[in-house]
Amino acid sequence: MKLFYQTHSPYARKVLVLAHELGLASQLEVIHHETSPTTRNPVIYQANPLGKVPVLMLPDGMALFDSMVICDYLDTLHDGRAFIPAEGPERYQALRLQALAQGICDVGIKLRWEVERRPQALRYPAYAEGQAYKLEETWRFLEQQLDLDGPVTLGHVALATALDWIAFRGLSDFSSQPRLTQWYQRFCDRPSMQATRYSGQTHD
Repeated sequence: MKLFYQTHSPYARKVLVLAHELGLASQLEVIHHETSPTTRNPVIYQANPLGKVPVLMLPDGMALFDSMVICDYLDTLHDGRAFIPAEGPERYQALRLQALAQGICDVGIKLRWEVERRPQALRYPAYAEGQAYKLEETWRFLEQQLDLDGPVTLGHVALATALDWIAFRGLSDFSSQPRLTQWYQRFCDRPSMQATRYSGQTHD
């Protein structure tokens, strides 16, 4: 299988970290592709009409996207414990945490456009403040309400890669939340995270 990847994408890294956790990383040919909203990558557009990574190319030529679909597929390829529980409260806890982590990345990208990527004259400070507030509320929610212990699920993988991307981009500081910060630091010590560290910058 080929994984069209980007070394600074939190969505792509979520897939690769999960592959490492599942023992499937050796089955993936990881191919870096630069993408951005302002630059067309013809290889990626041929595989995904949205022009986004990650894309998983299966041996039969089928292209799977987005990251959640790829993770769901990978979780069917091993004999160990499922990272997406099949049923019950555990399933929806994992999916809810994955959705929250996905939202962290989505909000972080919007914030980054307003504080860094958009030309200065076109930035909208009130919009940036709104996105930053969403992240701050999420840090409080995670600190106070979520149980981050127990068996690792896709939700934990998604959260760790999202938090590490926020830190990589310097977009928000969650260090005031001690429980969340300790969990994040422990998760970053896992071999799957050490093998997939973020690098590079967006090229428009």
